[in-house]
Amino acid sequence: MEVDEIFDYALSLPHTEGTTPFGPDVIVFKTYQKVFLLLTLQSEPIRMNYKANPDDIMMQREEYPDFIFPGYHMNKKHWNTLHINRSIPTKLVKQWIQNSYLLVQPKKAKKQGK
Repeated sequence: MEVDEIFDYALSLPHTEGTTPFGPDVIVFKTYQKVFLLLTLQSEPIRMNYKANPDDIMMQREEYPDFIFPGYHMNKKHWNTLHINRSIPTKLVKQWIQNSYLLVQPKKAKKQGK
């Protein structure tokens, strides 16, 4: 999955905004003021930090040990870092982004299905 696809997909999720509080090379995606995704553009390879539940975190790291690592500068229990590449199916990356997005939704929004 390419960076522009990740960017477009993240922004397509309701109530999402992209900000650059750490400078132009790190894009922080938030929903309801909660961070669910970070793209670090100046790194090689480009990195994507995303949130997941702890059980999924470990499975993902075991399944893709060359591409998924404990969250860079994040809580390693709740965040993973993906080195962006074409080896992982786009559908799967989108699923991880959406799951991260859903994990940070406020309870009221979850109940209303927003």
